[in-house]
Amino acid sequence: MESIASNPARNRRDNPTLSMGGVGRIPPQAVELEEAVLGALLIDRDALSKVVDILAAESFYVEAHQHIFDAVTHLFGESEPIDILTVAQRLRKEGKLDKIGGEAKLIGLSTRVSSSAHIEFHARIVVQKHIQRELIRISNEMIEEAYDETNDVLELLDKAEQNLFNVSQGNLKKNYEGSYELVKQAVSRIEEISKREGLSGVPSGFSGVDRVTSGWQKSDLIIIAARPGMGKTALVLSMARNMAIDHQIPVGVFSLEMSSVQLITRLISSETGIGAEKLRKGNLDTTEWQQLTSKVKRLEDAPIYIDDTPGLSVFDLRAKCRRLVAQHKVGIIVIDYLQLMTAGASKSGGNREQEISTISRSLKSIAKELEIPVIALSQLSRAVETRGGSKRPLLSDLRESGAIEQDADIVSFIYRPEYYQIHEWDDDGTPCDGQAELIVAKHRNGSLENIRLKFEGAMAKFSDLDHHGAAGGMPTVFESKMNAAANDAFQGGKVDPMDDDYPVF
Repeated sequence: MESIASNPARNRRDNPTLSMGGVGRIPPQAVELEEAVLGALLIDRDALSKVVDILAAESFYVEAHQHIFDAVTHLFGESEPIDILTVAQRLRKEGKLDKIGGEAKLIGLSTRVSSSAHIEFHARIVVQKHIQRELIRISNEMIEEAYDETNDVLELLDKAEQNLFNVSQGNLKKNYEGSYELVKQAVSRIEEISKREGLSGVPSGFSGVDRVTSGWQKSDLIIIAARPGMGKTALVLSMARNMAIDHQIPVGVFSLEMSSVQLITRLISSETGIGAEKLRKGNLDTTEWQQLTSKVKRLEDAPIYIDDTPGLSVFDLRAKCRRLVAQHKVGIIVIDYLQLMTAGASKSGGNREQEISTISRSLKSIAKELEIPVIALSQLSRAVETRGGSKRPLLSDLRESGAIEQDADIVSFIYRPEYYQIHEWDDDGTPCDGQAELIVAKHRNGSLENIRLKFEGAMAKFSDLDHHGAAGGMPTVFESKMNAAANDAFQGGKVDPMDDDYPVF
């Protein structure tokens, strides 16, 4: 025999008292207001526009009312007139006219009200009653499942959170705002930013990147794409380290490719300066053990939260992100990487391109809802490898979906010429070994630039270029050219290296 929880929608219709909290208890409802809302829709063609973003068919308690509202919304979507005759015709076509009580039912509804003046107020009460019924239904299901010892308690907890989130997302919709209020909010935010010292967004820790972006901005979706081996994970881990340790901004990292221990080992290598290979093998001398012990303390205290759930769905990601923001005040989310995510079972019927599009839109939605930047890594297609010349990536190389480019506020690429056995930058001819370029190819609210960074492969670490060329750092373009000119002059015998006027760089 099928349980009550197995098909809540059918059981609610067949025996609403039973599924809503037990015998003798009437579910929350406002049948008279449902009739008033439907009556207003039948007599005023403009009434639906006032409540279309508030109500759904399931908001109504009476099944007949659900069918009538469905018919009204279908006519609205097809730009057909809405009145007793057209609604009756639509219901007749669907074989539901007799189920709702015939044309007499529609005539009775139209006489319930004289105008649609209060339809929005009535609709909100109808929605409130629906939310109460949903909360009761979810609670009853959770009680039944909690008594079942075969259920995993953590999965049950996650399911409860997802169900509650569904209720809030499906019913508590945001309304539009007028320009007067929006201008006030924008000016207030500008004033707030002007009073701050430093950046308006979350700092990446790289001076060139922060100069272009002014920090990663709230509600932005940032895509960082590259071919395998370019250092995508290394870049975001370096940023996570800078944010968490240098600026005390909590960071949430979702790693779908590497385990959390592997990621933290990379961070330890970056923080201590000990090569990742040495840490992997454990071949450390006494000095390195001391270095590890002393420098790892900062990393232990860093507010970095890593989730390595494989095959994470966007639905689970949303719930986890909400929890991270609520519990740990996380200021930025990092996802490594987008193509390893799934759109969820309900979206599995489409092709991969449609699934990636769904994931991309969902990530942007999460960024807007939580008002934090979301950084998602992405793979590039093999077209980069077959391209001649410098093999710089282009927006058209984004793998599997153009929706990524459309949804993202910033699209950037990691380019390391050294990976392709190229040892000089193509634009100025300076050495490029140990360097990388972050190419900002799309920036919805700023400029497009190529930002050079230092890359230390042994420690999988990115950092700012040393503009003074000291301590093994990389010289700037100007310094490289001046050094080359000075060397040519010396080789040609034009200057004496002991001369006080000989330039030293």
